[in-house]
Amino acid sequence: MKLKKWKITPAVFTNFILLSFIIGVIFSPFAGSCRDAKDIVFAQEENPLLKSKAIASAVDIQQALREIYKQASPSVVRIETEQTVRMRNNADPFFFGIPQQGNRHGLGSGFIISKDGYIVTNNHVVEKVDKITVKVHGGKSYNAKIIGSDEISDLALIKIDGENNLKPVFLGDSDSIRVGDFGIAIGNPFGLESTFTFGVISSTGQDIETPDGISRIQTDAAINPGNSGGPLLNIKGEVIGINQMIYSQSGGSVGIGFAIPINHVKVVVENLKKGKKIKPGYIGVSVVDPSEMGIDRMMNELGIKDKKGLLVRDVTFNSPAMKAGLRQYDFIIEVDGVAADKFSVLKSAVMRKGSGGEIDVKYIRAGKTESVKVKIEEMPSREQQ
Repeated sequence: MKLKKWKITPAVFTNFILLSFIIGVIFSPFAGSCRDAKDIVFAQEENPLLKSKAIASAVDIQQALREIYKQASPSVVRIETEQTVRMRNNADPFFFGIPQQGNRHGLGSGFIISKDGYIVTNNHVVEKVDKITVKVHGGKSYNAKIIGSDEISDLALIKIDGENNLKPVFLGDSDSIRVGDFGIAIGNPFGLESTFTFGVISSTGQDIETPDGISRIQTDAAINPGNSGGPLLNIKGEVIGINQMIYSQSGGSVGIGFAIPINHVKVVVENLKKGKKIKPGYIGVSVVDPSEMGIDRMMNELGIKDKKGLLVRDVTFNSPAMKAGLRQYDFIIEVDGVAADKFSVLKSAVMRKGSGGEIDVKYIRAGKTESVKVKIEEMPSREQQ
């Protein structure tokens, strides 16, 4: 088959030029869009916010958070528990309601406090379980044993064997924190490993109902089921508390979480490590906060109006406070050098030192400032009171 030869005539050449012009008109907007897209990509180099000192400071904080996570996360562990429970299978007529055995699984967090495997967590995470498995950073799992636990303070000390080079946390000072300080939580909420949440300290002395009477640290850093036993850290990456509970009507975080102050944890854990039983202390005084209604007149009569402190309402007979010389209507202004601006200051000092400890109480009596040392005794049982 012969191919037909095309000849370029003047008419063909004219039509070609015309067609090229039409194509150019149709596609020229798209070519402009491509150029604009290229300009948009390179416009990032001219971001004016990069010259802002405020943005630079925010970037520094972001970098600090990254470094805190890098440092602290290897010290946080996942704790899995197993408990054998007896239950009745009434739905199956074959068993006729005979008790059967089943396994109940739990999940929590903890943090390493020594290279050789001592770990702190909440008592409610490991209480009455048959098996404790600890998963450390990197994925290794170990069986753990309970060294000591205290139901009242909700603290437990556990240990894993076979490791001598674990990375412990850095412990901070919970007495030095202030409302507005950064609060950082690391744990395993809902089974999600090594989760990092960030917020602030909402309150430093929240008097919620707890058996040990120790005021809790409140934070809005998200804490959920599974975070229990994990650390609450400051902006220096130091542990200032152990996450214990949340306030929630839904079961999830609503920005109200509570942590046990690390200064109290230190005292309890040290005693647990020595095999000592935790004995709650008491001094035998009841006090009134000046902010309470109905005592203005009394404050005026005592000459302590507008002062910050705690008014002694009653002293228990033969109590440590009575033995030390404290009396009704003494006005306590300091406990161990800390301003007694709320009841939690006195209560926390007594519970932290415990039975056998001693607190220094500064007070005003008849316009004169005095000091006394009060020896803390073990809290008497109901039968002894």
